[in-house]
Amino acid sequence: MNNSTHDSQQDFAKQKLAKPSLIKRAFLPILALLVLLIMVAWLAGSFNNKVAPHRSAIEKVNLADYFEVKATKVESYEGVAASLVAKQDTIISARILARINKIHVRAGDSVSQGQALITLEQQELLAKVSEAKQQVNAIKAKYLEAQLNYQRASELFAKKIVSAYDLDKSKADFDSMAAQLTGAKENLTQSEAALSYATITSPIDGVVVDRFAQPGNTAQPGDKLLTLYNPLSLRVEGYVREALALNLSLGDSINVELDSLNKQVIGQVEEIVPAAHTGSRSFLIKVAITFQDNLLSGMYARMKIPAAVESKLYVPQNYISQLGQLSFVYRYHQQSIQRQYVRLGKTNQAGDVAIISGVNLGDKLVLPSQLAI
Repeated sequence: MNNSTHDSQQDFAKQKLAKPSLIKRAFLPILALLVLLIMVAWLAGSFNNKVAPHRSAIEKVNLADYFEVKATKVESYEGVAASLVAKQDTIISARILARINKIHVRAGDSVSQGQALITLEQQELLAKVSEAKQQVNAIKAKYLEAQLNYQRASELFAKKIVSAYDLDKSKADFDSMAAQLTGAKENLTQSEAALSYATITSPIDGVVVDRFAQPGNTAQPGDKLLTLYNPLSLRVEGYVREALALNLSLGDSINVELDSLNKQVIGQVEEIVPAAHTGSRSFLIKVAITFQDNLLSGMYARMKIPAAVESKLYVPQNYISQLGQLSFVYRYHQQSIQRQYVRLGKTNQAGDVAIISGVNLGDKLVLPSQLAI
């Protein structure tokens, strides 16, 4: 009996010790949840002082001096990525097979029309020209001799001293030498032309873009040696989607943004390629612009193509107030002046700011300077 009493006392003691641990286990999750809720409330700003909506008594404001929000129709534009491309550019190549003796220009050099760019070896060409000249002189001597013989035979035939056969033979010899002289002169002309090809000149006024050969290389006909372009002929070219391209016409004015120069210029549509790019279903539009300093071929540009006419709400700059990074206006609403936060857009040329959201058509706004804040 004593043993059973002792066991009962031990069980009672264990249950008594287990109760605090059960309470502790239940309390810890509750405590953690409470701490989490407090942190969320703190992050949400529940413990900060609230800023009550700003209201101003109507009697403090002259409501006769207000701005009524109205809709303004503006033309929206769609930016199209484009590039500066030279209308007048050329690839310089040799017309004969010869070794390059000297290249007179480098990339970035300005050149004028007719200026020597590349000189090829000329020794063999000079020899051919000299040989052709000697051949012309030799044949010319025989030609003069044949001419005299023909004239003499004609005189003797008139006196019936020589036969018609002798006259015909003299005429045939003269005609043959005349033909040989003509051929020799043509050969000389070709030799001189080949010699002129040894000096490659610039066909345009422009700038050297790049050189693809060095002195000592062998120039072959058709191989690219230099590239040139005329900076005065730079224009903007870009692919415009068909829905917008079909509304463009030759001579239309297009705004062109040059981001690298922080400039905006006005160009005219100069050419519309009448075939769409099959991959993008867009048309190549070429816009002529006036010459600008520091413009280079291949630079990035953006064409602003007219897309649609839409209504926008504009508010004068002095009606907008700032609070940190937030923008707001003072609006007369329900017999009171209220602070209304707004989202701003771009500023137009008149200095008015577009309102994306926050105010509606017909809202009455008052100047911040009219309020006793």
